[in-house]
Amino acid sequence: MSNIDLSVSSFLKDGFNLKNHLINFLNIDNEQLDKRLLNGVDDLAALHPGAFTQNDAGDFYEEKVGDAHLIDLASWHLNSSNYIADTLRLQQKFAYGKVLDFGGGIGTHALAASSLRDVEHVFFVDLNPQNRSFVAQRAKQLGIEDQISVHRDLESTSDVIFDSVICLDVLEHLPDPSSQLEIFLKKLSPEGIALLNWYFYKGQNGEYPFHFDDQDMIEKFFSTLQFNFIEVFHPFLITTRVYKPLKI
Repeated sequence: MSNIDLSVSSFLKDGFNLKNHLINFLNIDNEQLDKRLLNGVDDLAALHPGAFTQNDAGDFYEEKVGDAHLIDLASWHLNSSNYIADTLRLQQKFAYGKVLDFGGGIGTHALAASSLRDVEHVFFVDLNPQNRSFVAQRAKQLGIEDQISVHRDLESTSDVIFDSVICLDVLEHLPDPSSQLEIFLKKLSPEGIALLNWYFYKGQNGEYPFHFDDQDMIEKFFSTLQFNFIEVFHPFLITTRVYKPLKI
């Protein structure tokens, strides 16, 4: 176990040294980074193809979005640090064993999970190759590369049963989130837990163009969730919920 501080208070201080990690990874200076962080949301939105169909989603995040997604996520984690901190507190309360961080972005939750006493190993999964490279570099810089493995998809973890699944701000980007829930169920240990949230809403004025919001899809999602999982109470006033596999 590394002696590096990956506590919630450390995250609130500087996002686990996020800006310095970005400067090194992108090979830019602080002024350039600040400018990109300021325009992160708009720069990512500008890449949106307009007619964003279900078939486009995977290709977009893997091949087209580039480092714009890194910048957008970094801006959000820095500017919404109090909210992110509560999701880290929730993870701290429940995560244990083999942890899957699915669609883990810039790696905030994977890094934090790696330092938890009851966590054995963290499996970081993300389609975006830039995200994967960035998180691998962050883990190395923090001296925890042995505690986190980086993967494109779940196929490379086919022999792993997870004790904890972390999937935050991801499900609304998937064309079939119900199927993803079923995959999580198969990959979870019988006493496993899943930390999930979602936002199936494109916004009042289309400000969230990357989200899917088809009503039939949403109804199927909630039916799948309620049939297969039971919610576990937690005291944090955030959108993230905690679930266990439903035993019938």
